Order: sequence, then structure tokens, then C-alpha cells
Amino acid sequence: MRLAPTLAVALLATVFALPAHAVKLIFFTTMSGPEENPPVASTATGNATVIFDLGAASATMRVVAEFDGLLGDATVAHIHCCVAPPGNVGVATYPSTFTGWPSGEGVRSGTYDRTFDMSLATSYTGGFLTANGGTPASALAGLLAGLEAGRGYFNVHSRFAPGGEIRGFLVRVPEPGSLALLGLGLAGLAWARRRHAA
Repeated sequence: MRLAPTLAVALLATVFALPAHAVKLIFFTTMSGPEENPPVASTATGNATVIFDLGAASATMRVVAEFDGLLGDATVAHIHCCVAPPGNVGVATYPSTFTGWPSGEGVRSGTYDRTFDMSLATSYTGGFLTANGGTPASALAGLLAGLEAGRGYFNVHSRFAPGGEIRGFLVRVPEPGSLALLGLGLAGLAWARRRHAA
């Protein structure tokens, strides 16, 4: 099957426009009380997007989250890894909480957006670091493998539910560049089928 010349040029332009030095991995979840294990009788909701930007000389993790309607004041939030749903497992990132997480008296809803340097040992709990090779690079590899397998969850804790009021397992989202390539590929396939049928 041959691509139309303009489609082939567009496809190549898209591929070469993607940065060769960086890989972006995006994970998303919606959170609720029933997703806790055991389930929590809370009507609170939330969502979180976790974006890893992996370059030749850097590795960052951006956390964008929001929550609303907690029954207790917010305390901490972090990512737990790695266990099959609906299990429970220890914290993987930030031993106490994400730096600057909205918490304290009267905080029952909030938004959050912060980027972390995942090349630092302090970005992981001691237990997770040790269990995953003992270095930040090996811990990051373990975390990414767990998230890719759907074995990591985002948890928001509160005074009402100290073990976690809302949570959700993180799921990989296709990177926008990959979606563009997929769209071009599907367009090419449709064009080729129409041409072949004619």
C-alpha cells in the first residue's frame, strides 16, 4: 500500500517535529471514596494527571490534581505503588505528602499543580527506593513499570479518613504526538481503502 505523497510528507513532518531527546508519559485517574480499599462512604470526588517528562539529562513528574467535597479536612496526598487493583500498598512518592499539597483546617476542596525532580532520592519513600534497586533511576523505572501495568494509585487522605478518603488507579493516556500519528495513520488507511475500492 502506498501513501499519498502529501500524507507521507505530513506524517514525516509530524515524526520529525517530535523532540528526540524527551519522552512524555501521561497518567490519569478519577478518584472517589468507593475506590478506596475498603470503600469509604464519601461523596467526595477528584482527579489527577501525572506527567513524566524524561529527557537525556532530566526526569520530572508534574502532578495536576483537584478534589472537592471531602468529609474531613485534607491532610496528605501521594502515589502508592505497586499492587493489583483493588489492593493496598505502601507509598512510593514523597514520604509525607506532595510539597505544598492543600491541607489544614477547613480545606475540603482544592487544586494543585507542581513539578518534581524524580532524579532525587528524596522524591521516593525509603522503602520504595530500597525495594526498587536503591537508586533514584531504578526507583523511577520501578514506578513507571508499575504505573504502566495499572498498579499504582493516587490517594487523598483526610481527617475523616486518615487511611485515604478518595483514590483512583492511574491509567496511561496516549501522548498528544502519538494521537496525531495515529490520526494520520488512520487517515492514510482510509484514503488507501477508498482509492483501492475505486
